[in-house]
Amino acid sequence: MVILTLISTLAAIFAPQVVRYILAPGFAADPGKIALTAMLLRIQLISPVIFGLSGLVMGILNVTPDSFSDGGKYTDVSAAVEHARDMADAGADIIDIGGESTRPSAEPVSAGEEIRRVLPVIERLPDLLVSIDTMKASVAARSLAAGARIVNDISALRHDARMADTLREHSAGAILMHMQGTPATMQQAPRYDDATREVREFLAERIDFAESRGIKMSQIAVDPGIGFGKTVAHNIQLLAQLEQLVPLGCPIVVGMSRKSFLGGKTEERLPGSLAAAAWAVARGANVLRVHDVAETVAVVKLIETVKRAR
Repeated sequence: MVILTLISTLAAIFAPQVVRYILAPGFAADPGKIALTAMLLRIQLISPVIFGLSGLVMGILNVTPDSFSDGGKYTDVSAAVEHARDMADAGADIIDIGGESTRPSAEPVSAGEEIRRVLPVIERLPDLLVSIDTMKASVAARSLAAGARIVNDISALRHDARMADTLREHSAGAILMHMQGTPATMQQAPRYDDATREVREFLAERIDFAESRGIKMSQIAVDPGIGFGKTVAHNIQLLAQLEQLVPLGCPIVVGMSRKSFLGGKTEERLPGSLAAAAWAVARGANVLRVHDVAETVAVVKLIETVKRAR
């Protein structure tokens, strides 16, 4: 009860938008509402590193015709909204909505087209914690105004000079990802002397940059960018040495779901995705970005139980 009182007090002061969840009947008995409230506080205001919280699941919702795994499945607004709610019911803490494919060799789309794809979906999910997956400040601004609370920027604020100001003005959460090159070029012979060290140094510099633009450390999460400008060997090294990113002091987001480094055909990668997810959570990942929410939630619950028993 003390914990619930503390969460309620902090939410009332810092995140008024969650008060309706806290005051709703049965809050104390509803783990989903507790998780949502905690997530809002963590991603926007309080670093999970401070509280030792982890094991969050971010469900992927691509409203694109050409994403590598599910392109074309959710271009219809009603289908996209239904899938978002299905993922939330399966245990997703965050719904990450993307309107531009970032698969290798993907061609960019205009800000107007991206907004056309994502905005109707975001507007119909006011009760869910939504992240907008975009590199464009104009898309981020419209999405945040429509109800998104987090911006997942694979360029780590490098693509659009206005993005940092947009994040600061909206007090939004920011996920800063490492990527060598652009989606169109990133898999053209990526090279590193030491992938883990170089990714860590890049993310440290991006955190410093974000803070210099008025974005609070407690708003920032980092992503090593598995599959973004890396060979299979680079991806394996980053996964094996993931705990070396923990000293950065920000929540670690990892997206490995169904990616080619896991081997086999896309539809055969669930076992590999779950194995990688288990390893990542055990090695310090705070948020897993996934397609298969229910299965990942089950894995995360077990890993978190084992970690607490150590």
